[in-house]
Amino acid sequence: MKTAWRSMWLLLFVVGGLAAARSARAEGETKVDIYGFVMMDAGYNDQGIDPNWFDVQRPTKLAPIKDGWGKDGSTFFSARQTRFGVKTNTPTEMGDLFTQFEWEMFGVGVDAGQTTIRLRHAYGQLGKWGAGQYWSPFMDIDVFPNTLEYWGPNGMAFFRNVQLRYMPIQGDTRFTIALERPGASADAGDVEDQHNINIATLKPLFPLPDLSAEYRKAISKGYIEGAGIVRQIKWQDTDPAAPDNSGDVVGWGLSLSSNLKFGQDVLRLQGVYGEGIENYFNDAPVDVGVKVTPPGQPIDAEALPVTGIVAFLDHTWNKKFTSSVGYSSVDIDNSDGQTADAFKRGQYVLANVLYTPVPNVMMGIEGGWIHRENKQEGVTTTFQGVTGKTDKVDQYHVQVSAKYNFALSLGAGH
Repeated sequence: MKTAWRSMWLLLFVVGGLAAARSARAEGETKVDIYGFVMMDAGYNDQGIDPNWFDVQRPTKLAPIKDGWGKDGSTFFSARQTRFGVKTNTPTEMGDLFTQFEWEMFGVGVDAGQTTIRLRHAYGQLGKWGAGQYWSPFMDIDVFPNTLEYWGPNGMAFFRNVQLRYMPIQGDTRFTIALERPGASADAGDVEDQHNINIATLKPLFPLPDLSAEYRKAISKGYIEGAGIVRQIKWQDTDPAAPDNSGDVVGWGLSLSSNLKFGQDVLRLQGVYGEGIENYFNDAPVDVGVKVTPPGQPIDAEALPVTGIVAFLDHTWNKKFTSSVGYSSVDIDNSDGQTADAFKRGQYVLANVLYTPVPNVMMGIEGGWIHRENKQEGVTTTFQGVTGKTDKVDQYHVQVSAKYNFALSLGAGH
């Protein structure tokens, strides 16, 4: 029923968008772009992975013990990358009015593992001001390589967030500053047993928005971009009968990224470091980790330090064939209160060959490797009902995909 309602709203939006496009065309002012693609992925994973993430390569979704998600590999088919979007551009006295409404079929959160409608962008911009759900200024979408695999490099800063942004400098060289929707997650370890407290009484609290900014400088062979973020993460103890376990930490991060062009090839680079900014990463688990404190004393926690690296090369062989190859990693300094099976390090390697037989059609084959390391290896733990010792886990995959683009422009001279 839920999916049926979503499909109905999608149909109504498309019909409304076409009607608006016809009206704009008659006025000759607003340009409306309807775009998207249909995409099919099929592949094989040689190692079990969280079944909600069967068609993506995320080191955090590997089990902390060998064979934790099963001993054998599996074949998958998916159409969840399929995407649809509408953009509009209207000249006004205050500058260009831009809007974007875009979604795909890849379920996350409570819809993880499902093929269902998911919002990507709901964003509007007038002149130097923008508001809505859009790329965070702390991330650099141009670092994302030309891959078939949906999720992408784990060490990349990657987050679409609801925000209010100001862009005093626009163009190839640009500056952006934004207030973003706050949020974070925490790992309480086994503090509930050690301190005999009810973790459910600890509530997250975000009194301030996240503050982020980016500056991109255009250079002869591409650009160099620096970005930063600062945030407050608090938790509040709502149990009046227990010692007050409320607390807070400050999260912060810095990013340096670049695209360097050599002929038709592009080298995509990024390095990210910070504390308590894991939810701004493409694949990192929690922002805050509990610290060891004596029994009977209030609990404490810390913003977890994290380092991310991305290095990919997109290579053009000729007009019909391209390839992408590269490496990415995430390293987390775990707190002393996290358990042995806490995620510590993930690595991601990928290479592909893509073929474009005619415009708007692409197909290709891709192979990759992901790797997970835990806070401590060789410690007995139970995961999904399976008891074993924490260990490093590798997964290899191969994937083939076919992608069919579509686009329609109306208004503004079309």
